[in-house]
Amino acid sequence: MTTLYPAVKPRDAGRLKVGDGHAMYWEECGNPDGLPAVFVHGGPGSGCSADSRRFFDPRRYRIVLFDQRGAGRSRPHAEIRHNDTPRLVADMERLREHLGIERWLLFGGSWGTTLALLYAQAHQERCLGLILRGVFLGRPRDIGWFYHDGTPRVYPEYWQRLASLVPEAERQDLPLAYHRLINGPDTELARRAALEWSRYEGACATLNPDPSHLSGFLEADQAWHFARICAHYMANQLFLTSNQILDQADRLRDLSGVIIHGRYDMICAPDQALALHQAWPRSELRWVDNAGHSSSEPGIRQALVEATDAFQRD
Repeated sequence: MTTLYPAVKPRDAGRLKVGDGHAMYWEECGNPDGLPAVFVHGGPGSGCSADSRRFFDPRRYRIVLFDQRGAGRSRPHAEIRHNDTPRLVADMERLREHLGIERWLLFGGSWGTTLALLYAQAHQERCLGLILRGVFLGRPRDIGWFYHDGTPRVYPEYWQRLASLVPEAERQDLPLAYHRLINGPDTELARRAALEWSRYEGACATLNPDPSHLSGFLEADQAWHFARICAHYMANQLFLTSNQILDQADRLRDLSGVIIHGRYDMICAPDQALALHQAWPRSELRWVDNAGHSSSEPGIRQALVEATDAFQRD
C-alpha cells in the first residue's frame, strides 16, 4: 500500500498582498530545483495542512502551498468581502509570478479541482498538467446534489440535522439560508449554524464513518472560518456561470491530466468526473473502489501519490 511521503517543513513562507486588504499565506517545501507543483485546497475555506505537503516526493518536487482568501493562515481570517472565484484565480497567477515559476503542476481536490480547472482554462501556458481528486464542476445541479436532492437521500439523518436550523420554507436553498444565519445578528445562532454546516461536510466525506476525520470539522473556530467562506461561495453559485467549466473544456485540449474519484463519493457526485473526462480527451479517469470523497481514505491516498510519482517520471 502506497503511503504519504514523510513530513517535511517549509523552507520558505510568507504572506503575499493580493489587493482588497487581503494577504495570502504561501509556503514552499521540498527541492527548490524540483518540478514545481501547487496544491489547491478544497472548501472553499478549508486551508492547507501539514499533510498537504506529503503527496509529493520532496526530493523531486518544488512544492507550493497557499491558503485562499480568508482561509487558513491568510488574512483577514474568514473575510468574505472581495472574496470570489475570479479573484482566487488571479491570486494564483500573482503567486506564480511572485515565486518566479514558469510553469507548474496543478494538484487539487474537491473545490480545489474547480479552482485548478478554472486557472488552467485561463492560463493554459502556465500549466504542466493537472492531478484532480473528487471533481466538483460547480454547476447548480452539483451544489443541489449535496444540499438538496442527492446526498440527503443517502444520509437523511445528517441532512435533517443540518436542515433543522432552517424554516421549512427555506430548505430548498440551504446554502443561502445558512449564509444568512452565519452572517446574521444572532452570534450564538451563527456559531451553531457554522458547526452544523461543518459537521455535515465532515460526516459525508468518507465511505465508512471515521470519527478521527470528523473531529477536525467539529473544532468550533475552524468550523466558523470554514463555514462562513463555504456558505458564501455556495450561496453565490461559486461565482460561476451554470456550466462554465464544461463550456470551456476546449481550453484544456493541450493539457494532460489524471482524474481520481471515489466510486461512492457523496459530496461530489461521481458523474461529474465522467463528464469532465469525456469533455477533456487528454485526461485519464481512475475510479477508486471502496472510497468516498476524502483524500485521507487509503485508496484515494494511494492513487494520488502514484499520480505524482508517475508525473515526475514522465
